[in-house]
Amino acid sequence: MTTSERYTPQHSTGSGFGARSTTADVLAGTDLTGKLAVVTGGYSGIGLATTRALAEAGAHVVVPSRRLDVARAAVADIADTEVDTLDLADLDSVRAFADRFLASGRTIDVLINSAGVMACPETRVGPGWEAQFATNHLGHYALVNRLWPALADGGARVVAVSSRGHQLSAIRWDDPHFRLGYEKWQAYGQAKTANVLFAVHLDRLGRDAGVRAFAVHPGEINTPLVRHVTDEERVAAGWVDAEGNWSLDFKTPEQGAATQVWAATSPQLAGLGGVYCEDCDVAEPAAAGANGVTDGELDAEALTAGVRPHATDPEQAARLWALSAELTGVDVFAA
Repeated sequence: MTTSERYTPQHSTGSGFGARSTTADVLAGTDLTGKLAVVTGGYSGIGLATTRALAEAGAHVVVPSRRLDVARAAVADIADTEVDTLDLADLDSVRAFADRFLASGRTIDVLINSAGVMACPETRVGPGWEAQFATNHLGHYALVNRLWPALADGGARVVAVSSRGHQLSAIRWDDPHFRLGYEKWQAYGQAKTANVLFAVHLDRLGRDAGVRAFAVHPGEINTPLVRHVTDEERVAAGWVDAEGNWSLDFKTPEQGAATQVWAATSPQLAGLGGVYCEDCDVAEPAAAGANGVTDGELDAEALTAGVRPHATDPEQAARLWALSAELTGVDVFAA
């Protein structure tokens, strides 16, 4: 493996795509027949758009879901999909799903960790974990470790769906579960930073097995993910106007899903990994700046294009992996 294959620069590849590119654009001419993809959250929002795009390109798509009836109804018109039970906030459920999948003897070509929660009221899961960190990061961390044999056999690409929201907070090493006081936007930001750091370290650990990992910012999209954001917060952030009309800058679900589909399938990324992508290309580094939370309110204007240094630091990534292994009790690379 060459140096360029082992260490991917955090700079644009000149992909030719952009913010308005759709899943159809990035998959044009791509045949995924015979490939298997697992898409968490693949029945809602950009996850559903991802499932549809991959299936239409020929892939068989497994959609793990906490709400089976809702998921089955959502993908009913999409050929070559299957739905199974998975609650990312419940590590027993994660283990059970992985055990069922591994027992099928199949390999995984693509895993897209698209499920998530944003800016929810203070919620505790498991042994008192903060729900956004637990669901968005720890559940996916455990899932990847549990599914590792199928991922390694498939030489898979793993895509962690992060957000520009990673700029809201670095990892709070002294209080990752906000036991000393909860702030929903900082909790969301920490979880999204964790998604990027996870991809950085998974790529480092998995590349010799042919597994490459990427983190992505989908863009701003009006999906059920925003259900916990109040009307007042949406106006203050510039997402909607006073009459409730959504910003024209927002992407469609097909545009929002395009970056994760591109990261999961594009030959332009062959031999690369461990980077943060946005607008269907590898993003540029962003300078450290204000975290975008003032007195508990989101300051969307403080969030910039690119990825902040705290989310790509390899030492921070290794530290988070060790913490995640301690909390979940699983680390397939420990031996």
